[in-house]
Amino acid sequence: MYKPIKRLTDILIAGIALIILSPLLIPSIIILLLTGEHEVFYFQKRIGYKNRLFNIWKFATMLKNSPNIGTGEITLRNDPRVTSFGKILRMTKINELPQIINVFKGDMSIVGPRPLMEVSFKQYPEEVQQKIYNSKPGMTGIGSLIFRDEEKLVSDAPDPRAMYVNIYLYKGKLELWYQDHASLYTDFMIIFLTAWSILFPQNNLTGKVFKNLPERAF
Repeated sequence: MYKPIKRLTDILIAGIALIILSPLLIPSIIILLLTGEHEVFYFQKRIGYKNRLFNIWKFATMLKNSPNIGTGEITLRNDPRVTSFGKILRMTKINELPQIINVFKGDMSIVGPRPLMEVSFKQYPEEVQQKIYNSKPGMTGIGSLIFRDEEKLVSDAPDPRAMYVNIYLYKGKLELWYQDHASLYTDFMIIFLTAWSILFPQNNLTGKVFKNLPERAF
């Protein structure tokens, strides 16, 4: 019963979120139309359920040719490829909100492993690649909670690419943990912790709520 109830919950939460967040979404759309490259949405191929590709929806925050400029798939803090308004959207995570459309379409769930570009997906060990998307990718998840400050960690590291690899190796362990512990309770707590991290970013409760997470080596 878990999957049918989860799908029903996804649609319900996405519908409520669309209504509640419209005061953020509508102004964002208008500002994007008037600034930067005048693009509202950014579509990108991501790995999804059962390792099938799908188009993820995001607000456009970077220059159109950004994957072929600078650090490629790695986005750093104060990355020059990010537009002025895009910085605000990324800092507040508002750029991720159009994924509500992916939830309605059934490409994604509210909670699950984050959908990755193929180049990032290949950072995972083979075991993780085979299992991680046995559940639908999510707008938020255990990896997103632990690495909410991922851009800062990568930007501050002496070797950003090495840090990027380390993060994904640990994320793989976290996502396998989620596969083993997926339940309505786990999903609810991840949603709660996501909201908490937005309201109180300096007070991360994830490790206190989930005490059996894989050990972090860095």
